[in-house]
Amino acid sequence: MHTNPTSQLEIVRRDKWLLSSVTWIPLLLAVMIWAIFSQGIARDLPVGVVDLSSSALSQKLVRYYDATPAMHVSETFTSVHEAKQALINGDVYAYAVIPYQFDQEIYKQLTPQVSVFYNSQMILIGKLLNSAFLQAQGTFNAELSTMKGLAAGNSTLLSAMGNAVPVRTQITPLFNKNSNYAQFLVSAIIPALWQIVIVVTTILILAANLRDRRLSPWLANQPMRSLFSTLAPYYWVFALQGFGFLCWFYLGFKWPMNGSFLTLVIAQAATILACMVMGSMFFFLTLDAARAMSFAGAFTAPSFAFMGITFPVTDMGSLAQMWRSLLPISHYIEVQVSQVSYGQAWTTSLSHLLPIFGYALPLLLTFALIKKHLSNEVTK
Repeated sequence: MHTNPTSQLEIVRRDKWLLSSVTWIPLLLAVMIWAIFSQGIARDLPVGVVDLSSSALSQKLVRYYDATPAMHVSETFTSVHEAKQALINGDVYAYAVIPYQFDQEIYKQLTPQVSVFYNSQMILIGKLLNSAFLQAQGTFNAELSTMKGLAAGNSTLLSAMGNAVPVRTQITPLFNKNSNYAQFLVSAIIPALWQIVIVVTTILILAANLRDRRLSPWLANQPMRSLFSTLAPYYWVFALQGFGFLCWFYLGFKWPMNGSFLTLVIAQAATILACMVMGSMFFFLTLDAARAMSFAGAFTAPSFAFMGITFPVTDMGSLAQMWRSLLPISHYIEVQVSQVSYGQAWTTSLSHLLPIFGYALPLLLTFALIKKHLSNEVTK
């Protein structure tokens, strides 16, 4: 029989997995995610061109493609088959096919069709390339129309440009002006991982205490107070992790912050409590750490997908929306976005946390399960 530890510190020192989950594993995960998206802005994505015309105008269009920040014309193919195979092999993300007699049709005032093919399985890259091709093509068309107007001899440069582009649009991205993918993705992925860490670590904490202290000596006397006193020291570890990634994002990287740090800290405090409640419930369902981990994995795995950051919540199915409402991090991320991007009043932002009160139900279920396990132990 194990000796009762005098403190949680002894339990942590004895359990290597628990020690890892409260120290270096969260840090390693956060650094790995940042390293993946550290470049921030996707540039010079390799694309190919099949120039069947090989004319001065087609070469000019290719230079326009290569001049866009998002694309780099890395290969020129002699056939569509070669370009398609390169796309399949991952050598290029897209390719453009410039048809035969491209320049002659332009001189005849016809409309030659340039076909662009890209891999839409990579949604973000596909969207970026699509915009870049349209931008390059639009600039090329505007230059041709301007030159045509000047060649007619009855217009100035400004009027020729006005006829070529009668309506100019100014598209200004808000809340992420540089289209920084690190700011967009990392600020959501790391909180999602943080939720998983809290739930999993809570299970490891309870499993370690059960193993070292046994159920009855641990929880028989005032189970609610005993459980709270067991988990309380770890709450501050999770709070430090959450505050750490906020400082990393908005003080270290100097990402835009339009709201209040205090509001985010309050939202994190509520999120930690909800995650620890769910971890406790999963553990006391079976008193088996492996099964509890399975429950926790199934519960938290869709965290990032269901946040509403990369896919709009309004377009999610009813099942996805219901699952999203059960995830504590979904309510936190709404507070984070409303503060960081919109700078909303703290009262408006914290209203997103009202569903957190619903975690009182799993908390009550947890204590009911504890009493059940204690009574079963007594009858054995």
